[in-house]
Amino acid sequence: MSRKDPREPFTRIDVNEAREMMAQEAVAVIDVREPHEYNAGHVPAATLIPVNSVYARREELPKDKDLIFVCAVGQRSALACEMAAAAGLTRLFNLDGGTDAWIKAGNPVDK
Repeated sequence: MSRKDPREPFTRIDVNEAREMMAQEAVAVIDVREPHEYNAGHVPAATLIPVNSVYARREELPKDKDLIFVCAVGQRSALACEMAAAAGLTRLFNLDGGTDAWIKAGNPVDK
């Protein structure tokens, strides 16, 4: 169930909510892990932008879509959401539990 903390510029979503959002066209998934983690398995159609380069690569983030940030467990993706907010983006979502939760829920991964 989505949770919005007024102190955070993003909404935390669970795996089911992420899957529902991804069924829509107005969403982009941004994987902020390191390349070796991404290559080991990632959410289908996720774009790799490691967390340490999110702000520098902010022009690559779609402004016309909801952005779901994902990492391994949800900490780096929360930081990436903060960086995206600092770049002026507002449609920000953090996948709680990250890729680990995605896989544990039985969802597919791309390699």
